[in-house]
Amino acid sequence: AVISYVYGYNYLRSQCAYDVAPGGLLASVYHLTKIQYSISKPEEVCIKVFAPRSNPRIPSVFWIWRSADFQERESYDMLGIFYDNHPRLKRILMP
Repeated sequence: AVISYVYGYNYLRSQCAYDVAPGGLLASVYHLTKIQYSISKPEEVCIKVFAPRSNPRIPSVFWIWRSADFQERESYDMLGIFYDNHPRLKRILMP
């Protein structure tokens, strides 16, 4: 929330997750963009959040960027990362 309100990154371009190393950490990656009408080349930032495999819990950004809905659900489905306070965290791709 801080990066959105203080620094003005108002668009979640993408979110993904990956397995850092076998038996190691899991990572959730957020690609954020600061979109302004007068700027032709917007600023971008990439934020990585790491979680232990034994308890992979990360706060959801759904309430800040609604576009995180499907993307966080996909990461949950494929890697088992729990996004706390996500309103519809359920399987979306795998049976």
